Amino acid sequence: MKQNEDKTPRDEEQKIHDAAVAAGVESIDVDPEENTEAEAEAQETAAGEKLAEELADARAQIEKEKKEYLFLMAEFDNYRKRVVREKADLVKNAGEKVLNGLLPIVDDFERGLEASRTTESADAVREGMELIYNKLVKYLETNGVKAMDSTGGDFDADLHEAIATVPAPEAGQKGKVLDTVQKGYMLNDKVLRHAKVVVGE
Repeated sequence: MKQNEDKTPRDEEQKIHDAAVAAGVESIDVDPEENTEAEAEAQETAAGEKLAEELADARAQIEKEKKEYLFLMAEFDNYRKRVVREKADLVKNAGEKVLNGLLPIVDDFERGLEASRTTESADAVREGMELIYNKLVKYLETNGVKAMDSTGGDFDADLHEAIATVPAPEAGQKGKVLDTVQKGYMLNDKVLRHAKVVVGE
């Protein structure tokens, strides 16, 4: 009895193993801990493969976005260069239309000068000059250039340049433009040239 109590579970396992070998059956040790470790390794491998796949997808997406970004940068750079070139051409040739419109007026002046050499009538020369002047003023107006009507109006520092102040003949003329020495001109809503005026004080 004492001898049976001295036997350990390991001895029992060995005994079963020996009997299985004697019977021609291969011994299969099923260790629950080993089974759990195998499952854990399989799960880790699957998780690692999934992470590797996600990483590959992320890299592919980054590469795609990088190519799109470089394409957009190149496109923007081409656009910027085109705009700079067009702006330079515009600045260079901005006056072409205006100057082209002035050429017929220059032709009129040349014809007037030629005619003044053969005529002794000052009135005819004056009339010719007035016609050319009116043509020039009309051309300027069609291009948005208009003369300011300053004399008699209030002095405005945004429009006028006071070159002299004189005592006002009447009390109501204080701060008024009494005389225009040089006309001012507006280009649309912008001052092209300030009028040089005499102001009453």
